[in-house]
Amino acid sequence: MIGSDVTIEGVSKTFGGGEAGARVLNNVRLQIKQGEFFSLLGPSGCGKTTLLRIIAGFETPDCGTVTLAGKNVLGLAPNKRQVNTVFQNYALFPHLTVFENVAFSLRLKKTPEAEVQTKVGEYLHLVELEQHAGKKPNMLSGGQKQRVAIARALINEPRVLLLDEPLSALDAKLRQHMLIELDQIHDRVGITFIYVTHDQNEALSVSDRIAVMNHGNVLQVGSPHEIYESPATDFVAKFIGETNLFDATVVSCEPYTAQNYTGHMVELDIPPLGRIKVTKDEPIEPGARVSFTIRPEKVVISTEKPAEKRGEKDINIFHGIVDEPIYSGFQTKYYVRTDENVLIRVMQQHARYSDDGPDIVWKDEVWVSWAAADGFIVMGEGDGK
Repeated sequence: MIGSDVTIEGVSKTFGGGEAGARVLNNVRLQIKQGEFFSLLGPSGCGKTTLLRIIAGFETPDCGTVTLAGKNVLGLAPNKRQVNTVFQNYALFPHLTVFENVAFSLRLKKTPEAEVQTKVGEYLHLVELEQHAGKKPNMLSGGQKQRVAIARALINEPRVLLLDEPLSALDAKLRQHMLIELDQIHDRVGITFIYVTHDQNEALSVSDRIAVMNHGNVLQVGSPHEIYESPATDFVAKFIGETNLFDATVVSCEPYTAQNYTGHMVELDIPPLGRIKVTKDEPIEPGARVSFTIRPEKVVISTEKPAEKRGEKDINIFHGIVDEPIYSGFQTKYYVRTDENVLIRVMQQHARYSDDGPDIVWKDEVWVSWAAADGFIVMGEGDGK
């Protein structure tokens, strides 16, 4: 099986006519590489499923092109595109066995019986369902049904597999298990996967690259690490994981060098928190309105004021009270209200065994701090409206 690259160029889509029409995709441009596990991530109604349906051939865009391996497929019927879709509700035939569900498309093509037996056996082995070949769908778990749907889609040997929220009907633990299985299947078959989800953890876990969407726009495309650590807009920063996000004004920007880093040290004013320092690769003009983000796990919390070992230029320190601690076993999330009445979220991992529970508890006086290099400046107005 060989995957195909997918190019989406200038695709727009509006449902309904006239002024009341709902614009769901706005001039979308994407380059998806051959054999990539690529995710379309965004909230409900952002246009990701519509885009998937356009690639599949179930919807027609108002304008733009969709090419697979350099060939424009918009004029082709869905069954002529070498693309298959795995749906959220599995879409299995309840009256057919697992074997016959997977064999269905081969039967339509009047494939010789010996080949049907061989190929269905191969794909049931791929999804580890050989022992369930004679069962009906109502005898299977949710995860097993999903694997049947994947085998049925893959047996057609598509160049691109489209997955539309395929795990949303499963419970949290089974979703995690199926994610691992999906990633392993992708590694084994080597074709291009395009995966639609609203779940950030799913996308971060399995994707080679992610496109974050909102209001029909693609806001950022990058690896999971790039999307998480260097969000392009305030919407991406808020949508991917948890973060502390503040409106800010640039006070100053100066050249800065430290260890292996050469860039700029920026001073921001965040009402009512006050002045903070953050590094930035590119210069930025004083007076610019920006957003500042710092992930909770990068904020250090302690009952003693941290020593300013790195110097005043590259550490931010604030005093406050623990407003709310939330213990979840492997970590505690703290909501710390600073003396300036600003709420800061902090994540503290529990790496060592403790008889007495967390060292910091409700109403403790604490210090929160983070290095300038751990924060990030993003531009506002990034929600795609």
